[in-house]
Amino acid sequence: MRAVRVDEFGGPEVLVARELPDPEPGPGEVLVEVGAANVIYLDTLIRGGAARDHFPQTPPYVPGGSVVGRVAEVGPSTDPAWIGVRVLTRTDDGGYADRVAVPAEGLVRVPGELRPLDALALMVDGATAMMLERAARFTPDTWVLVLAATGGAGSLVVQLARLAGARVIGAARGPEKLALARSLGAEEVVDYAEPDWCDRVLEVTGDTGADVVIDGAGGALGSASFRAVADGGRFLSYGTAGGSFAEIDAREAARRGITTLGLDAMRARSGTDRSDLTRLALEEARAGHLRPHVGLTLPLERAAEAHAALEGRRVLGKVLLVP
Repeated sequence: MRAVRVDEFGGPEVLVARELPDPEPGPGEVLVEVGAANVIYLDTLIRGGAARDHFPQTPPYVPGGSVVGRVAEVGPSTDPAWIGVRVLTRTDDGGYADRVAVPAEGLVRVPGELRPLDALALMVDGATAMMLERAARFTPDTWVLVLAATGGAGSLVVQLARLAGARVIGAARGPEKLALARSLGAEEVVDYAEPDWCDRVLEVTGDTGADVVIDGAGGALGSASFRAVADGGRFLSYGTAGGSFAEIDAREAARRGITTLGLDAMRARSGTDRSDLTRLALEEARAGHLRPHVGLTLPLERAAEAHAALEGRRVLGKVLLVP
């Protein structure tokens, strides 16, 4: 089969399509013919060797952790009724490939009403968005600032906050992304390429700040956005597009009565099983409440272009590889 492999850490050019042996499903497993593979920003950090403290991946390896496809074969002691079913699944052996062997217990059926690519766009980012929604506690007529508002998860959070009746400020970079944020439901938008973007948030909110800040950017942008949180508000940080998580002064947060939650703290909360959250996201999409935005699809052998587009901030929404 074809698969994209990283033989050494480096830039996007280290992603090379190769012929590898077909995987064989073992007991309790199925073989999935991949229809599309998810590409997330974390993939670029791991490939570059920048995330080894948290993800000790060692080359050679096949990147990617989630795919959509059809079950082509089942292993011993696996229910043959899975054959032919379109599913979403995670894989520890890399998703940038024609085929993956995965445990049957982790399969999620794709609702017939959804396009497979849309379903895949909701698998990781949909679960993240639903987790953020539960931690944020969106309420009507409150201000919510969403950084990286047109990213895979951010674009869904904008919609969920608007669905709850909140007033959303979408933060992104450039006119195309700002226009998309508005189309998704943002009442106001700010361009964080502008040096006074935090001042603009304060102006929009009547100098009180946003009741909830959802930080999908991290780094310097995420750290700067803490100034835009209202006293007594909530600051949720999950993004590392800036190269790291946001750094927040815990004493200042306590002084202002701000609740801060990072990714690990949110994942540790009850009701955050990722498979359950994915199913909830799929149900929201089937009901017409969520609309994933797939901004770029590329063939498997062009994985390097997908990574370069993500790193260059040139993509609106999700990036998927289609074998």
